[in-house]
Amino acid sequence: MPFNGGEKRCVGEDQTSDSDSSRFSESMASLSDYECSRQSFTSDSSSKSSSPASASPPRVVTFDEVMGTARNLENMTLVHEIAVNENFQLKKDALPENSLASRVKRIVHQAYWDVLESELNADPPEYDHAIKLFEEIREILLSFLIPGSGNRLRNQICEVLDTDLIRQQSEHGAVDIQGLANYIISTMGKLCAPVRDEDIRKLKATGNIVELLRQIFHVLDLMNMDMANFLIRSFRPHFQRQLVDYERTKFQEILEETPSALDKTTKWIKESVNEELLSASETGLTPGAGTSSKPQLSPTLVLNNSYLKLLQWDYQKKEFPETLITDEARLQELTEKLNQLKIIACLSLITNNMLGAITEGLPELADRLKRVSAVLLEGMNKETFNLKEVLNSVGVQTCAEVNKTLVERGLPTLNAEVQANLVGQFSSIEKEDNPIRSLIDKRIQLYLKSLLGLPSPQKCLPPMPGGLAVIQQELEVLGCQYANIVNLNKQVYGPFYANILRKLLFGEEATGKTDASSSAN
Repeated sequence: MPFNGGEKRCVGEDQTSDSDSSRFSESMASLSDYECSRQSFTSDSSSKSSSPASASPPRVVTFDEVMGTARNLENMTLVHEIAVNENFQLKKDALPENSLASRVKRIVHQAYWDVLESELNADPPEYDHAIKLFEEIREILLSFLIPGSGNRLRNQICEVLDTDLIRQQSEHGAVDIQGLANYIISTMGKLCAPVRDEDIRKLKATGNIVELLRQIFHVLDLMNMDMANFLIRSFRPHFQRQLVDYERTKFQEILEETPSALDKTTKWIKESVNEELLSASETGLTPGAGTSSKPQLSPTLVLNNSYLKLLQWDYQKKEFPETLITDEARLQELTEKLNQLKIIACLSLITNNMLGAITEGLPELADRLKRVSAVLLEGMNKETFNLKEVLNSVGVQTCAEVNKTLVERGLPTLNAEVQANLVGQFSSIEKEDNPIRSLIDKRIQLYLKSLLGLPSPQKCLPPMPGGLAVIQQELEVLGCQYANIVNLNKQVYGPFYANILRKLLFGEEATGKTDASSSAN
């Protein structure tokens, strides 16, 4: 069977190889610190692909160009998903059970099979529809054969399902429908994946010929999906090797057809530039920055801070950068997980501060309290989720778990004042400006920022800041997934980011204008 040798390949977390790192350092050479690489941002040697805008007047975009851009984006997104998502597979579309489309489809299909049954039961039988079915089945079976191989089986399929011969037999009433169906089932058994063996056995047990043909088509549809997913697994290593060059080329095609294709990305980076400029002007600690000159910012720092903003993104209201659209769903999922981890860390910190003397030396209690918090906080990113109400419930449940442990050890339970204070502090975390919430958020941001500064985060993780021990394992996994997305994105879009940062940070040199500050405002 063609699927037996299809070994599943996984991307894993360590997606960036050493060779990829060297390629990244080439494409991102202009994103090293200002002191080392200012010249690369002010030279005219940048590649064509890094130009986010043209100095020429805006041109009219035709419908064909718009459709070409859509196709390029669709292809790029699909290849990216196949390469980075080890669980990616095609699935058969299923219409909602009671939808109008589902009912219409069911009625039309039933009418077709009813017509076939009436034709085969006629006296004499009519075989026109049956012959068309056998012709279609033959083509589907042939499509499962690998080109250049299986010639013997190919010839056999063509001979047995020769529609011209079947038509001649029908004229003399000599068509063996059941025999043809049995041959088809036998051939499907040779070509299908092992997961379909049970379906083949059910086909052999089907007595009604019309129902049998109907189920044959159903199983052939499943086999088509199996074949497509087998090919996806087979091509995944190739896509992984070629992904950087492929995505960069495809995006360049999009940029040529749609000159504004980097507007949202530019806005995203510009926000970080403005924030860094504001921070530098407030602290006055930027070396070499005079009172009348713009502070000298590190392009790498600006870009990393831009990536950090993605884990605090409002996915419902803010437009997402074009260069990260292929990873938007993954980043949104990581953001939702991170928000939950933040709350769990806050709850743990409050519990330790208030009940540390009681819970110290009871790791099983800490684990139980963490599980309770995680369960109750499930789905906290939904609009209908009432965080304050849930935090109150977490507080009540925490008190109950602690009291249960104290009773088991023969110790007095928490008094009403302590319990009310604990529940109240839990509920106050709902406010984003809560001091404990702000503290945990800053420490998580510090950890993720340190992670982005490492050449290979999977091999050497940065130390975990204090107060995050309760979520250390989950945060390390999330951080590595996040770093993989960022590092791959840098490899692909490095030249584009370099040109944007050159214009935002060194506008005077890049554009020839004397008012350098205007380029960053």
